[in-house]
Amino acid sequence: MTETDCMDAGGFERPAATSLELTRVLHALSDPVRLQIVQRLALDGPMTCRAAAGPDVPKATLSRHFKALRAAGVVETSVDEAGVYRSRVRRACLDARFPGLLTSVLASAPSPAAAR
Repeated sequence: MTETDCMDAGGFERPAATSLELTRVLHALSDPVRLQIVQRLALDGPMTCRAAAGPDVPKATLSRHFKALRAAGVVETSVDEAGVYRSRVRRACLDARFPGLLTSVLASAPSPAAAR
């Protein structure tokens, strides 16, 4: 972990807002499953990984996708009072670093329901 990285409330490492890299963010959003996850989180707010991805994504694949999204700084994870892990889009950080990027990507992507 570098001095610009930090831990989110779920105990996962994530890049600080000032160290987000455009290529990593775009790569994370280039996968259709990850894009669908981000769309759901952006529309519905914090939710569990399974709820964000849907029932058709295998658990190992789900973990890999969320790891990529966290590593790019697109999402962060927290633990609620019941011990349930929930992820959310780091919209404020992304908008501060890359104004309009997330809005443009989400607006041009197919709706989550259509992607199924």
